[in-house]
Amino acid sequence: MTPGWMPSSTCCGSRVNTMTDFANSSLTALLSPEGHRCACGVTHAAAPLRHLAIGPGVLRGAPDMLSRIGSARPFIVCDENTYAAAGDALLGILRARGVPYTLFVFPNSKQKIEPDERACGAAMMAFDPACDAVAAVGSGVVGDVCKVLSHATGRPQLSVATAPSMDGFASSNASMIQNGVKVTLYPGCPVAILCDVDIVKNAPMHMLHAGLGDMLAKYISIYEWRVSGLVAGEYYCENVAALVRHSLRRCVSKADGLMRRDPDAVSAVVEGLVLSGLAMTFAGISRPASGLEHYYSHLWEMFALLRGKPSELHGIQVGVGALLTLEILEKLSAVTPDRALAERAARDFSAPAWEARMRDIFGLTADAVIEAEKNTYHKNDPVKHAARLDKIIAHWPQILLILREEIPPMADIAALMRRLGMPTTPADIGIAKPDVRRALLGSREIRDKYLTSSLLWDIGLLDVFADAQE
Repeated sequence: MTPGWMPSSTCCGSRVNTMTDFANSSLTALLSPEGHRCACGVTHAAAPLRHLAIGPGVLRGAPDMLSRIGSARPFIVCDENTYAAAGDALLGILRARGVPYTLFVFPNSKQKIEPDERACGAAMMAFDPACDAVAAVGSGVVGDVCKVLSHATGRPQLSVATAPSMDGFASSNASMIQNGVKVTLYPGCPVAILCDVDIVKNAPMHMLHAGLGDMLAKYISIYEWRVSGLVAGEYYCENVAALVRHSLRRCVSKADGLMRRDPDAVSAVVEGLVLSGLAMTFAGISRPASGLEHYYSHLWEMFALLRGKPSELHGIQVGVGALLTLEILEKLSAVTPDRALAERAARDFSAPAWEARMRDIFGLTADAVIEAEKNTYHKNDPVKHAARLDKIIAHWPQILLILREEIPPMADIAALMRRLGMPTTPADIGIAKPDVRRALLGSREIRDKYLTSSLLWDIGLLDVFADAQE
C-alpha cells in the first residue's frame, strides 16, 4: 500500500453532508446520494446503494423496488437452494404484478458453486440482453457473480438476501477466484437490497452462524487497519471504523437470540453485514471488514480447490480464523520486538527458499503469487522491511494500546461461539493442523495487505508462531 494513499473515489465539487457521524447516523442518512464530509480529511463518495429494505415481508415490495431502479424486465439469477428459499416467491410476486423477467438457475447447484470464471461465464452466456437489471437471489457466491455480471452488462443490480451469511451485500468488492487464486475485484455495489427477515431467519442455522462469524472478524480488521496506518502508512478513517464497531457491538449483544431465530437478532446481524459493506465502500478498500482471519479462510478455500474438495462456508471459516488470530494476538501482546533477531531474519531471507515455500503452499497457483511479489508487491524488499521495522519498534507501545482497545479476550469470543453451537477449531471444520500452519505462512503473500502475519514476518517471528499452530 502506498504511504499516504487516499480513496480514489473522493467526491469534489458536489454538494455533501456536513461531517457525517457514521456510527450515529440512520441508514437513510448513510445512503445519502450527496457524499459525506469526514474528519479524516476525505469526502467519502456516496455509496452506490440507493434503496434498502430490511424487515418482515419486504419481498412483496420487489416490483416497486425494481421500478425505482428503472427496471421493467429483470434478469433473475438463483441457484437451486436460493430459488427454493426466495426465488419462487419472488417470481410469483412479479407475475401477480405483470412484471416480465428472465430466469437463470445455476445447474448442478447441489455441488458448491465457486465464484470463478466458470460461474461468471455461465451467467454471462445465459444473460438475456432484453433485460434491464440483474436480480441476484442469494447471498455469497450468487451475489458476487451477479456483481461481475452487472458490471459487465452495464445493468443495475438488485440483491435479494436469502441468508445473513456474509458481508458482501452492500460492498463494491467481490471475493472471486481467478486462475485458482483468491482475489478481490471491485465491480460495484448493488443499487438496491431487499432483506426479508421472514425469509432469512429461516435460513439453515449454519448460515446464521456464518453471518455472525463474518461479523466477529471485525474486531481484528479494525485492529489491523489501525496498525497498518502506523507501520505501512495506510490511510485510516476513525469515522468508518466507529461505524463497524457500533454494528459489531449490536450483533454481539443480541447474538444469543440467533439460536431462537429471534427477528431482532437476525436483523442485527443483517444490518451489521450491510453496514460493513457500506464501511468498505466509504473507505474504498476492504480494510474495515477483513483481516488475517479472512486470509485463513481464503487459503483454506484455495487448498480445497487444488484438491478438488468442497470447503466450508466462508463465514464459518472466518469465525474459526478469528479465534486463531485472537490467540496469536494474545501471545503477541507479551512480545517485545528484538531488532537484532528481525534484522538477522531479513539477512537470512533466501529468494529461492521463499519460492520453494510458495510452491509447497500454493501448488499450481504459486506462479501467480511469485510473479505478483516480484513485479508488483515487493514486500520482501530489504529496504522496505527496514523502514517497516523502524516504525514497528518506534510505535510498539501504541500497537499494544491499539490491541487492548480493539481486541476482546479470546476466551470470551470462544465461549459465545460454543454457546451458539458454532465450530471453534480447525478440526471442527475438517482443517488439518498442517493446513493451519500453511495458511498462516501464506496469508501475507496473496495480496499487498498488511496483516498480523505481515507484522510477525517483519519482526522475524512468523515461522515461530506458525510452528506453534501445527
